[in-house]
Amino acid sequence: MELYFIAMVALSVSAVIEARSSTPGLRPSHPPADRAFRLLGRSAFAVWLGLIVWGFFVFPWWHPVAGVLGSLAANAFVVQAGAHPAWPGIAMGLALLGLLLASFALTRLI
Repeated sequence: MELYFIAMVALSVSAVIEARSSTPGLRPSHPPADRAFRLLGRSAFAVWLGLIVWGFFVFPWWHPVAGVLGSLAANAFVVQAGAHPAWPGIAMGLALLGLLLASFALTRLI
């Protein structure tokens, strides 16, 4: 459950940062980095949705609900903090962390 919850929160925060960074100054200036930022953010959102569905099949109902509520709370803190130039790097790091933890949770290695 711990990996599942941390993966849910990390993926959600990554996806919301990518969605909120629509201005060019808050996106990576190098085109390949911008594509990676966009790809990781959208992949994070897709995997987050998949984890919700998967969680309802594997865990008791309150585990995915707790993951969604934790994600919403973390997103509220990020949105309230406002835009920062470091967001793309933070979002890409959280997306990689979340995808790694989600793969561990899905394969039940840990």
